[in-house]
Amino acid sequence: MELFTRTREEAESRLRELVNGKPMDEWDKCWEERVTPWDLGQVTPIVSHLVEQKGLIPQGRVLVPGCGAGYDVLALASPNRSVIGIDISEKALKQAQELASSAPNAKHCEFVKADFFTWSPVETFDLIFDYMGFVAIEPSMRSSWGKRVAELLKHDGELIRLMFPIGEHEGGPPYAVSIPRYEEVLHPLGFEAISIENNEIAVQIGMCLWILAFYSL
Repeated sequence: MELFTRTREEAESRLRELVNGKPMDEWDKCWEERVTPWDLGQVTPIVSHLVEQKGLIPQGRVLVPGCGAGYDVLALASPNRSVIGIDISEKALKQAQELASSAPNAKHCEFVKADFFTWSPVETFDLIFDYMGFVAIEPSMRSSWGKRVAELLKHDGELIRLMFPIGEHEGGPPYAVSIPRYEEVLHPLGFEAISIENNEIAVQIGMCLWILAFYSL
């Protein structure tokens, strides 16, 4: 796992060198060089927790943008939840498909190479789980991100956000975020916060503060 072979600071520095101001396919180079500080090499702990707590995650159609190696997609997939993971990196999706090849619930999920901002699915979704999208894009694109989330969700759909890194710092990715920065994007679009809480089991990565947030549209 990349976090054990580079310090978090080294990985993020190299990440910025690879992707800042460059074409979207540069994310493939991140996977090729294993500069993937967001990839835990396992299911995000909070996803495992939510899946185990019956009734916390909506059933129906689920979207995981920026799904990477697919751990969370496979964890969310079930006979009651059809999950689509999208990513712009072919190398990430190749890993996801290899992982799915031996997963018992693979028939309930699908991986698609697509740009979140331009992809046109045949149906909208009951749930979107976003871990990396908001922090990976330039802050100037965040309003477009919010509009896209609203377009892809059903009217009564839910957005689950894992917020990080909370605080202030220059540059990115990951770009700095805060609860007010999310709220100023989501509230004008009609999203209402169901729950926002610090969550110690969200992930174990560096010294970042992670906040779990549920929104409904």
